[in-house]
Amino acid sequence: MKKVLSDNDKKNIEKIKQLGNIPKHIAIIMDGNGRWAKNKNLPRVAGHRKGIETVRVIVEACANLGVQFLTLYTFSTENWNRPKAEVSTLMRLIVKSLKNETDQLNKNNIKLTSIGNIEMLPEVVREELEYAFEKTRDNKKMTLNLALSYSGRWELTNAVKKISKEFKAGRISFEDIDETLISNNLETKGMVDPELVIRSGGEMRISNFLLWQIAYSEIFVTEVLWPEFKTDNLIDAIKEFQTRERRFGLVSEQIENKQQN
Repeated sequence: MKKVLSDNDKKNIEKIKQLGNIPKHIAIIMDGNGRWAKNKNLPRVAGHRKGIETVRVIVEACANLGVQFLTLYTFSTENWNRPKAEVSTLMRLIVKSLKNETDQLNKNNIKLTSIGNIEMLPEVVREELEYAFEKTRDNKKMTLNLALSYSGRWELTNAVKKISKEFKAGRISFEDIDETLISNNLETKGMVDPELVIRSGGEMRISNFLLWQIAYSEIFVTEVLWPEFKTDNLIDAIKEFQTRERRFGLVSEQIENKQQN
């Protein structure tokens, strides 16, 4: 990806980094492309193109912040029900973006991965993904994880099937089935769970996204539509995250005692 951050963006990133407690994993529901286009009397595809520009900015910002994993809800299984013309356009945009950005991702030491039912994607998309995966597989600075043809319910159903197959084959026992086993059979195996979930566009729902993984995530919703989402909006979300007390079912006094010990 080309350098897209302004000098002011970089200064603000350094300031927020000094405060510490940057989320290791940020997951984003990128909502509002269609509404942005409609507000400007443009076709929906214009919103998706503008949204890709936002992705470039946020990926670079997260990498500079020291985020380890960035998961973007790119295309859900429900999105297959959209008009065929829009789906075809989205697939073409994904291919074009991969062609344009893979070399820069590699240059910036960013690894590309994906989660979802990739077999449902057109062959040309799968080929570009495989090329990008291979090209960037050894990169260490950050993992950019695209949720493509993905839904949380599909993922959990798939995990149950895999565990059931292992149980039937006698490779695991009933007692082996616990949270760790389930997590290890999810698409996000090897990743820390998201600490912060950001949703643009103002909708107050999670839209079948990472249902298991975001059990204890902090959620930040902004009215800003995705094509207008900037580095400042990302920093606002992280600032809010830094003010929250993450209790994981405990009370404040227990958290304080734990920190003191």
